[in-house]
Amino acid sequence: MNNKYRVFFAAFGFLLTLFMIWYFSNIVIYVIISAVLSMIGHPLVRRFDKIKFWKFSMPHGLSALMALLIIFIAFIGFIWFVTPLILEQAQMISNLNIPELVNYFQEPIDSLKETLAHYNVLTGDKTIEGAIETQIQSMVNIATFSSVAQNLLSTTGALFMALFSILFITYFFLREEKMFENMIILLSPEKYTDKVKRILAQTKSLLTRYFIGLMLEVISMMVLITIGLSILGIKGALIIGFLGGLMNIIPYLGPIIGATVGVVFGITTSLNMGVYDHIDFLAFGIVGVFAIANLFDNFLLQPLIYSNSVKARPIEIFIVIIMAGSMAGIPGMMLAIPSYTVIRIVAKEFLSQSRIVQKLTEKI
Repeated sequence: MNNKYRVFFAAFGFLLTLFMIWYFSNIVIYVIISAVLSMIGHPLVRRFDKIKFWKFSMPHGLSALMALLIIFIAFIGFIWFVTPLILEQAQMISNLNIPELVNYFQEPIDSLKETLAHYNVLTGDKTIEGAIETQIQSMVNIATFSSVAQNLLSTTGALFMALFSILFITYFFLREEKMFENMIILLSPEKYTDKVKRILAQTKSLLTRYFIGLMLEVISMMVLITIGLSILGIKGALIIGFLGGLMNIIPYLGPIIGATVGVVFGITTSLNMGVYDHIDFLAFGIVGVFAIANLFDNFLLQPLIYSNSVKARPIEIFIVIIMAGSMAGIPGMMLAIPSYTVIRIVAKEFLSQSRIVQKLTEKI
């Protein structure tokens, strides 16, 4: 009976924990984001701790505050930098002369119309001109950001609350480096304390390296793409490079999304300036720059970040990302590597007798 009660209460406790995580999911997200930011900020805190003024050392609390301030300034700088660029691009899209654009490409449109009509793709009173105008108009509506602005205004309080909560929690995680670990240990059974401590230590080490490496990868790709597009004389190289590099947060699929967005932005900028003759060169140039930058990324940056930082084989990472993408889409792909890293470390501690686990965790 005692064993049955133990199993019952263990199952009940597990289900209750899952329910609490779901019910307070926003708070859980704040804590996770703060934990990630603290991993990135801890090297800064340790560096500030070493600063001395004559015989006085930097107070640890002040070091944590300065590290948090740097993270906050970086975030504000990101918003300040990208918002005008996106608004400028949106303005260009909204200023497109749609009738002139359709008139200029009338000949290829007529040829495409015949082909589509032959295969019964285009029927009835539908026209390609109308379809193009509708699509461009939808882009213009998106580009005006009216709906986005309304949503932001309606959720301003929630956004400020989220920002304040994340900053507040991050500060204490930065000031007390072991706080997040102690929280996990308190929630763990006492007999597993040693194993949990080893799991947390390894997880923190690997994920810190991963997130810092990922940040360096994104910055490197931004610089490479921007320089490549600037050399080709492509207008809007800065915003295309910025968004293209940022898309590398999404493994494998990100470069494709970035190149697509880059081609659309590059072409709309050119069309807005009335340059219709070199659209094909422009598109191939942007795709070429993205291809060269991603070859550099695939052969140099990703092996260092994905394989070495989390100590997993490239084929493992590829399979895990594809599986995560099929289950949870783009968010799943973004979270695949950190989640897989944690699962491997936990499996190594609790399932070390399994041959499969031994093989998958032999590099850890």
